[in-house]
Amino acid sequence: MSLNQREIQERRFAREIRSALDASADAVPADIAERLAAARRMALAAKKAEVPATVPQLALSGRQGSILDAEDDTPLHRAGAWLRRLALLWTLVVLVAGLTGIYQWQQQKRVEELADVDAAMLLDDLPPTAYADQGFHVFLKHDPDQ
Repeated sequence: MSLNQREIQERRFAREIRSALDASADAVPADIAERLAAARRMALAAKKAEVPATVPQLALSGRQGSILDAEDDTPLHRAGAWLRRLALLWTLVVLVAGLTGIYQWQQQKRVEELADVDAAMLLDDLPPTAYADQGFHVFLKHDPDQ
């Protein structure tokens, strides 16, 4: 029997069990159904009480515990905390410097584009007042093939 056929038979068997359980669940008296529901609630509450609530912590190489471990007040721990703060500060400084550089570069590109447009307009045979004329814009948009 192949693996696929076995899986199909297992699923078919599970469906038959489920349908039999669903059919017999309607035949259970109300007082027994209520007791079963209460027992289920108690079992879930007990299971939730067994599971300890864990707080996610940042894992550090070579050191157990969290960054905010208050019990560890050794000089090495204080130096490590100071270095982490310094690293965070330098990261923020580099990020701000990079964003400022990108902004300045984009502004410079925009100024160069506007200068190219101004130079092209000044070197053209048309006077600058022609570009301000609304009729000239309609003339430029008009398709000569029509």
